[in-house]
Formats: sequence, C-alpha cells, structure tokens
Amino acid sequence: TLLSADIQLIQRILPHRYPFLLIDRVEQIDGTRSAVGIKNVTMNEPHFQGHFPGLPIMPGVTIVEAMAQTAAVMVGAALDMADKEMK
Repeated sequence: TLLSADIQLIQRILPHRYPFLLIDRVEQIDGTRSAVGIKNVTMNEPHFQGHFPGLPIMPGVTIVEAMAQTAAVMVGAALDMADKEMK
C-alpha cells in the first residue's frame, strides 16, 4: 500500500523545523523501498539570492538534505515513529 505524509505527520516524525525542514510532503511511500519528497519552492528562498543571480538553482547540499529527510520520513512512517522521542 502506498502511503503519504503531509506536513503535520512529517513534523511528528522529524525534529526539523523551518528553515531547516526542507520537505513539505512525502508521497508514494512504499514501505522502506521508496518515497517521493516534495518541496514547494518559491523565489523568496534565501539561497536563491546568491545561487545564482539570474539563474536560481537549489544548492546540491540542500537537495541532498531534502532527500535524507524524505528517507527519514519513509522509514519513520514504516516503523510507526510518529510522536516517539529518539534517545
């Protein structure tokens, strides 16, 4: 069964908050096999001011962090980790 996670569920799984929470929803969660993370990007994002003027590109390190957060939500959803503290 493919599942999805909205921002409320994401915040119940991840400790990250703005501006370090880099995903807005996760769709097509297939157990711990795959998931699709979605970030609604606007031109107001601070990294676009200098990366690069006239040709805005999300920095690679930010993309990698968003992928890691997507994977964490995928695994957290599969292991029913919402509202559980990590120790």
